[in-house]
Amino acid sequence: LLFVVGTVSCTLFLAVNGLYSASDDVIELTPTNFNKEVIQSESLWLVEFYAPWCGHCQRLTPEWKKAATALKGVVKVGAVDADKHQSLGGQYGVRGFPTIKIFGANKNKAEDYQGGRTSDAIVDAALSALRSLVKGRLSGRSGGYSSGKQSRESGGGDKKDVIELTDDSFDKNVINSDDVWMVEFYAPWCGHCKNLEPEWAAAATEVKEQTKGKVKLAAVDATVNQMLAGRYGIRGFPTIKIFQKGEDPVDYDGGRTRSDIIARALDLFSDNAPPPELLEIISEDVLKSTCDAHQLCIISVLPHILDTGASGRNSYLDVMLKMAEKYKKKMWGWLWTEAGAQSDLESSLGIGGFGYPAMAAVNARKMKFALLKGSFSEQGINEFLRELSVGRGSTAPVGGGAFPKIHSVEPWDGKDGELPVEDDIDLSDVDLDDLGKDEL
Repeated sequence: LLFVVGTVSCTLFLAVNGLYSASDDVIELTPTNFNKEVIQSESLWLVEFYAPWCGHCQRLTPEWKKAATALKGVVKVGAVDADKHQSLGGQYGVRGFPTIKIFGANKNKAEDYQGGRTSDAIVDAALSALRSLVKGRLSGRSGGYSSGKQSRESGGGDKKDVIELTDDSFDKNVINSDDVWMVEFYAPWCGHCKNLEPEWAAAATEVKEQTKGKVKLAAVDATVNQMLAGRYGIRGFPTIKIFQKGEDPVDYDGGRTRSDIIARALDLFSDNAPPPELLEIISEDVLKSTCDAHQLCIISVLPHILDTGASGRNSYLDVMLKMAEKYKKKMWGWLWTEAGAQSDLESSLGIGGFGYPAMAAVNARKMKFALLKGSFSEQGINEFLRELSVGRGSTAPVGGGAFPKIHSVEPWDGKDGELPVEDDIDLSDVDLDDLGKDEL
């Protein structure tokens, strides 16, 4: 993980100021100005999606500012606080920080920047992309959706990702599909439909890429396919309906911009996505990679296997898995360890030695944690995590200000524990009759 976006930020974390200010040549971008500044712009843009707490972002900041000053008047350089504006990060599939994207001729097909993090490397990449953009104009390639309006007939580069459905093809494609479908019912003469078309087309491409095709955007000409229009009671245009396997279709009543459509599609995707993995802390790497990549990692310390047996342990793991499923949109990391296996970690989280099972929610960047005070049950954990989600609940600094040494241990084999085998005592030379004589 990479840090996942599109979730409500947990205010367990202290507020951090953005890394850029109005005095920089870096242009601060937000959901309010992004479309106007970047998407509708004729300029080439380099945009950094960052989080203020991210160390790599903090190290990039002076280089990004230097590149912005050097490119002033030539290439636009912007930055999005994607921790604060998670919907914008989600729209562009930002999964880790910093992510840098190049918005060139076709603003709806941003390219990932994979180059070095120095101002020299950034400037070189910008000039290379600028050369491609100018050469493209020279050869007659268009600049994508810069006008913001295109008819269904003219199509535009992204219409290929909108699936056209008919009375004949609808059921076999949609009704029995494991995927989620967002279907627009339109009429060719409808002005609102023509306005929606470029937004729907651009969203279709973005959603296809970000969900690996698991959420599909489609269109039905309701004036031609009247059986479908009648079946779903289409009375006005455009009407958008959401189809999920085993459920009745529901109306989409959100906004009509590509960002609105993409945000809803990603919500539908995360609703249907598998829950995050629940990993045993068997090495330092497991703990570090999970906690560094997620805004919060939920760590459970379960009783020793001899105290619960396999069935008891599995019942605790099942509770955790249910909670990971329930809170999967948060994209937190989920970990567990056995009592005593990581005693230093337990001590640093104020758990050690008693009160198992226990649970702590850790923000590895702030090195702060909150401790489950209620019962280790679906109800108790749900209450604990819900409080964290709305910024309530007391927190404390991790003991020592950093994670302690993590011991490498063998993963649990899924079986009941066995008592250690004691050495057999050879009693052959002991005269049992003499035992206890002194006490008589």
